[in-house]
Amino acid sequence: MSSADQPAAGIQARFVKRFGSGIEICVDELRTGTRTGITVLFGASGSGKTTVLRCLAGLLAPDEGRIQFAGEVWDDTARGVHRPPQQRRIGFVPQNYALFPHLSVARNIAYGQHSATNADRHARVAEMLRWVGLEGLERRLPRELSSGQQQRVALARAVVTRPRLLLLDEPLSALDAPTRLRLGSELRGLLRQLDIPSLLVTHDRQEALALGDHLLVMDNGRIIQRGLAHEVFSHPASLAVAGIVAIETVQPGRIVQTVAGLVTVAVGAAQLTVIEQDVLPANGEVYVCIRAEDVIILKGEDTRAASPRNHLPAVVRAFHDEGPIVRIDLDCGFPLMALLTRQACEELALKTGDRVTALIKAPQIHLIPHMMAGGGS
Repeated sequence: MSSADQPAAGIQARFVKRFGSGIEICVDELRTGTRTGITVLFGASGSGKTTVLRCLAGLLAPDEGRIQFAGEVWDDTARGVHRPPQQRRIGFVPQNYALFPHLSVARNIAYGQHSATNADRHARVAEMLRWVGLEGLERRLPRELSSGQQQRVALARAVVTRPRLLLLDEPLSALDAPTRLRLGSELRGLLRQLDIPSLLVTHDRQEALALGDHLLVMDNGRIIQRGLAHEVFSHPASLAVAGIVAIETVQPGRIVQTVAGLVTVAVGAAQLTVIEQDVLPANGEVYVCIRAEDVIILKGEDTRAASPRNHLPAVVRAFHDEGPIVRIDLDCGFPLMALLTRQACEELALKTGDRVTALIKAPQIHLIPHMMAGGGS
């Protein structure tokens, strides 16, 4: 069979789901594209992410359109096709884990292996317990486990049937912040070991970056940008995406000149040097996007030897304490936000009214043309 004749890997979906309240989820194109890897469906609460996931799982039927996986049709409204979840061979981890409270860890994991022999069932459960690091806890009930342990039981239960696709709905949202940070990398490691495609829903930026290979950004029931996770977060295609991925500084600007691959942009009372980008508007009107973590602050020293092209005199206006990190409002001819660790902030002995220099590398500034301000890609 030639590569052109082989069934497409991953998910291919185009569908509409309507609700009586008038809400409409319209997926114009959803492709995961590869046989393995982690795709993150990202957006604010209420953007339609969980509805999309439940349609892919077969828990909801689309009102229009088609969903297929690896060339196999799961939904086709024109032909009246709707395969129920058990015929899709998927693993599904709901937001609240949905463990059976009266069943032990082992029996929760074994649930769903109806056709397996007792010997196979016990072998697979033992394998899953080793995989998620819960050996010795197989007789415990869910209420006797930590949130992180419950998450691993839910993941093991979803994987024990050897699914072809794994779907996870906000898998870390039920955890407190320190546990979420610790288990994020652990979950990514477990998903990496599976060697099956995974689609994960989240509204948390750190979670999306920590877990995702590819990112689909949703807003008002539609996918408005897609791409590699780090690229989407660094290069939003529209103001809507910039807001969803929480870029801290977004300011209107005007292109002054373009010379030798470098663009000079006037922003407020300042000028920035930016690497030339693919789409620049003829009228020169743009929005300038800068992530707070890409801003370097220097105080009381000669900055001429520093490598970033943009050296902006600035005044510290306010501090926002966020535990181990501090967000700092700067005025450098336009409002600019910087992000420092608490230790770095203390070492600089920063206080309101201090004069500092904000350094920004040219490649870390992203421009959105005015003509693309409201749309996506």
